Amino acid sequence: MPTLWPPWLARLTELRIDVNHGPKRLDGEISSIYDRIHKPGDRLHGIPEIPLSDPELVIRHREADGEFYVYVEDIRRRQLAGYTVFNRLIEVHRRADRYVRAPHSKYDPQYQRRGLATAVYRWGLDAGLCLLTGARQSPAAHALWHKLAADYELGYVDLRDKTLTYLGHEISPQVLGELHTRMLLLGRGWTLARFTAATGMR
Repeated sequence: MPTLWPPWLARLTELRIDVNHGPKRLDGEISSIYDRIHKPGDRLHGIPEIPLSDPELVIRHREADGEFYVYVEDIRRRQLAGYTVFNRLIEVHRRADRYVRAPHSKYDPQYQRRGLATAVYRWGLDAGLCLLTGARQSPAAHALWHKLAADYELGYVDLRDKTLTYLGHEISPQVLGELHTRMLLLGRGWTLARFTAATGMR
């Protein structure tokens, strides 16, 4: 019997599943960040904001030590919907560290499936960031990356000994399941040739 599932979805069982953060822990963390954003004198107070298509939501962002923190705030409800951090990767050498970041997101369950993480990832990609998955990834994150692949070039790389090796646009489920295998999304304005030259990728 033929299947209607796309090829990448059939490989989800091969993923290295990330830790599941419980709602109670997330609620406390998000509330604390929101309070800091609106507390005069705190380093998060007054950080720049960008409106979203939904007039009730805004993006607030900051940079610290080369990492980018993007918070989504619900203005009407006066609370934080969640956030995404574009982390540096200690696994890559200095040359590649200038260009690649690993995004990690946490969003309150009531705001999930509203495209917020997608909008934030696009914000980073359109700013020229190239994104690399971490060692673990959830099925939802995996699906998001393939959704973004419609507008940004996606490929697979092997990362070991601080060196990136390009594996191609398609790989086997066995290779996908290996710890050293990561997904790569090229930001706006990048080509594979330019990224290879800039980072020293093999």
